[in-house]
Amino acid sequence: MTYAFIELHARTWPVRLMCRVLDVSPSGFYGWRSRPESARSASTRRQLLDDVRRIHAAHHRRYGAPRVHAALRAEGRSVSRGRM
Repeated sequence: MTYAFIELHARTWPVRLMCRVLDVSPSGFYGWRSRPESARSASTRRQLLDDVRRIHAAHHRRYGAPRVHAALRAEGRSVSRGRM
């Protein structure tokens, strides 16, 4: 999550400065950026997105993050609200 934050703000702040403040190495950030997403991670993310869309659509697009999270937990999925 830290590396994603750095990437999101790279046009605003120098990467090396953010790495120093967030206590991560610049080489770790650049390594993270150049590595492709693993097949397992992509599969898990795709499944979670499908589940969120299914629950959201089943409730006439009225459910927000707290209710979707609760519905996922009720189905037995352990996922944090921040990941959705």
